[in-house]
Amino acid sequence: METLLQDVSNNLSFVLMCVVLVVGLALLARLIEHFLPEKRTVTPARRVSIIGICAAIATVLHMLDFPLLFLAPEFYKLDFSELPILMCGFYLGPSATVVCEGLKIFLKLLFKGTSTAFVGDLANFVVGCAFVLPAATWYHVHKSKHSALVGMILGTVCMTVLGTAFNAVYLLPKFAELYHMPLDTIIAMGTEIWGGVNSVTTFVMLCVAPLNLVKGVLVSVLTMLLYKRVARPLFGIHR
Repeated sequence: METLLQDVSNNLSFVLMCVVLVVGLALLARLIEHFLPEKRTVTPARRVSIIGICAAIATVLHMLDFPLLFLAPEFYKLDFSELPILMCGFYLGPSATVVCEGLKIFLKLLFKGTSTAFVGDLANFVVGCAFVLPAATWYHVHKSKHSALVGMILGTVCMTVLGTAFNAVYLLPKFAELYHMPLDTIIAMGTEIWGGVNSVTTFVMLCVAPLNLVKGVLVSVLTMLLYKRVARPLFGIHR
């Protein structure tokens, strides 16, 4: 009975954390957008349709994730779902990125469920926002090809630093707690890849940080190559 109550308490605290992070990021995006120097005029119906299309594409890309076993244990996976979300943010603004990220996770859970007790899904949402939110914000402050590149570099740095810290402080301990898996077992998975992994700190530095860095660089390069080609038919910016 005591174990059951402890499990309920752990799950409730996790749900509360999810709600706080989702609401907090949404409010932060709206606050940032309020101070942007220039806003694109888009009808509500068009805004909803663009966000919906980008979220649907992001969901498909998210479900096509794959591990990089030479960098991190197999439960850490790489996907390119931030690509359409970033494009949506460049066109509509920072708040659209948070909505897109949230819809992506919701649709993924609806169609595929979770294999990480929802911890991985929370991680993907928060770390994804840490990338696309700074990138979209910087672009809308300056609005140029150069600022888009600088924004994505800034986003990559934020995702790498914040994602690494969030894993060390909250995600890894919570994953071990909800899965009833000793944290040492997770660390041992990292040690099999990198001999220098002997603690949570070294695990996130050698496994998590490089993975986030690789993802940020790849998504940024693809965005620079594809944005103009994709945005014209998708957003109608040629009109």
